[in-house]
Amino acid sequence: MRLSKTDFRFLLNGSFASFGAYFCMYAFRKPFTVATFEGLSLWGVDYKIILIIAQVLGYMIAKFLGIKLISELKTDKRILYLLGMILFAEASLLCFGLVAAPYNFIFMFLNGLSLGMVWGVVFSYLEGRKLSELLGVILCSSFIVSSGAVKSIGLLVMDHLQVSQFWMPAITGAIFVVPFSLFAVLLNGLPSPIQEDKELRSERFIMTSDDRKRVFRTFLLPIILLVLFYVFLTAFRDFRDNFSREIWDALGFENNTSVYTITEIPIAILVLVIMGRIGVMKHNFTAFVSYHYALIFGAISIGLATFLFQMNLLSPVFWMVAVGFGLYICYVPFNCIFFDRMIATFRIKGNAGFLIYIADAFGYLGSMSVLLYKNFGQSSISWLSFFIKGTYFIAVLGGVISIASLVYFRKKYKRNESSSQAELQAVL
Repeated sequence: MRLSKTDFRFLLNGSFASFGAYFCMYAFRKPFTVATFEGLSLWGVDYKIILIIAQVLGYMIAKFLGIKLISELKTDKRILYLLGMILFAEASLLCFGLVAAPYNFIFMFLNGLSLGMVWGVVFSYLEGRKLSELLGVILCSSFIVSSGAVKSIGLLVMDHLQVSQFWMPAITGAIFVVPFSLFAVLLNGLPSPIQEDKELRSERFIMTSDDRKRVFRTFLLPIILLVLFYVFLTAFRDFRDNFSREIWDALGFENNTSVYTITEIPIAILVLVIMGRIGVMKHNFTAFVSYHYALIFGAISIGLATFLFQMNLLSPVFWMVAVGFGLYICYVPFNCIFFDRMIATFRIKGNAGFLIYIADAFGYLGSMSVLLYKNFGQSSISWLSFFIKGTYFIAVLGGVISIASLVYFRKKYKRNESSSQAELQAVL
């Protein structure tokens, strides 16, 4: 794919604006997870787990609402959604600091509820373009790096500004209110898709209820399989993210603030390079198939890395990087580019946001279920042991589902091609 000066300028502007906006969003969502909240509980449950469940519950409900709202989102409302959601999230964190623990957990629920649709709004600026995948990969790399980075900032706020763990989330978020607003304005200034974009990736439309039902009926089997994989993938990714401190502590890296960021940077770079390579493929079906190969490779990497770690052939740092790489090489495509190519390949009338939010809604339902299972069903197992078991489960499940999905879509594409050729011959 050759890029003109206009394309290159749009790629730079779109990448800068979307990466920056989502990076800043994480400053309102993740810093609280670096606090320990030791000695606190509610209804016999560890207080930190209560907070994480509350936020994930809010985030999950927002995803279910987003199936309708994001698929019907009008372009002139996007900037209002972005600014409104981020200000509501910061207000929730302020209330979290003001209200006494442990009953302030309700504000973490409201925080998650306000942030759950930010991703869909941001990606709506980028989908349906010939550069969508490159933009999407750069956008996805933001949540690989940002989670660790904002946790490091949260720790610095507590350690150097002497801020309590209850006010740290609000202070960290306040630092990023103005930057987020600037990035949102930049996003809103991006030009609309041109005719070349529509020809290469198909035009994107606001979806009605009938449109959503038709897409779901047509692709029922692969949607169910892929969402099942994504449910456990999201749960595993969230577990790794939310309890990274406990896992790193168990590996011997107590109070090491830099490890959260340093180990995520090579993951982001590797994923960016591989996804970017697929993203420049012009033929939609070839790229779509390549994403399936990436899913299979990622699932194998997760299981193999854990096996080598347990055999003492990988150090803890390399193991965490390898597992993180396999996790994100699977997780990133589902967040935007996999479904963007699916729509382009099969010329679906609709938008990627609809499919992304179906996957995300059930993904966070799975994330919350795993948290509850760990706390009530496997409370005696350490965070590290639970994490190790999860890697093997994800490796097997992901490999099987990715292969099944690949077989299904290959057959469907061949049937569609045969039907198109038959129609063309009938006309001639």
